Amino acid sequence: MAKFQVNILGCGSATPSARHQPSCQVIDFRDKLFMIDCGEGAQSAFRRMGLKFSRLGHIFISHLHGDHVFGLPGLLSTMSLHGVQGTVTIHLFSDGARLLKSWMDYFNRQSTFEIVYDIIEPGERRVIYEDAGLTVETFPLYHRIPCTGFIFREKPKLRHLRGDMIKFYNIPVSALKAVKEGADYITPEGAVIANDRLTTPPDPSVSYAYCSDTMYDPRVVRDITGVDTVYHEATYHSSLLSTAVERGHSTSLQAATVARDAGASRLIIGHFSKRYLQGEQPLLDEAVEVFPSTILANEGLRIDLE
Repeated sequence: MAKFQVNILGCGSATPSARHQPSCQVIDFRDKLFMIDCGEGAQSAFRRMGLKFSRLGHIFISHLHGDHVFGLPGLLSTMSLHGVQGTVTIHLFSDGARLLKSWMDYFNRQSTFEIVYDIIEPGERRVIYEDAGLTVETFPLYHRIPCTGFIFREKPKLRHLRGDMIKFYNIPVSALKAVKEGADYITPEGAVIANDRLTTPPDPSVSYAYCSDTMYDPRVVRDITGVDTVYHEATYHSSLLSTAVERGHSTSLQAATVARDAGASRLIIGHFSKRYLQGEQPLLDEAVEVFPSTILANEGLRIDLE
């Protein structure tokens, strides 16, 4: 089974605390690494989790608050010191690209790799990355400043060959790729062998939505409907709803409501306020009342999406 894994490097809000680092996650898709947000301490957490700088090719920044970007200059500088080669593409808003480029031009003048800036426009819905097996698309979130979410979608997988039938019909190796892609096989005599006699259905493709800082908004539900696993910020307990609204955040109850209404299979909540010094169990308790398949993010947590 191909790897599709979420690594939680930081799940706190605003500032580092005794419990949590600021926001950062890494998606491991078939050994390609994709970072989402890069708060302080990201590079240390990256190394503690045994991830490899050489496999990190794309960094996605949801918005330009410090707890989501302050770790980025240090990370990029360290990658250069480790001799990383090739290209690193950073997907972010234009102001962030301008500021980061100025910083890197001064502090990292002899970078060993090229930095490419892919500019995200506020409010846009766009596929910003695509390869043979994966797409990444943006959708708007609703915070105090422009903010974007990201959906990672695994492309449809190939069908499984039935070895016995492949042998029975003497299907040549040169035809197997097309058969796995769903084509019928036509024998040299012109007979058509239906694909469903030669294959079994593919494994289901999975998807992951990252909902960074955002107020509760039904438009988020619309944009992530059908996604399997959802990460949604849950900065506060519902008893602090007015604070959440004032600061452009969500409660754990609202995060659970979004996951339920979007038809998700699993919810990960994070971006916890530092006021929960004794733990986030109260946030989890109210979330599972609405959406039972909820888990708490935590530094070092690895979640297989397959």
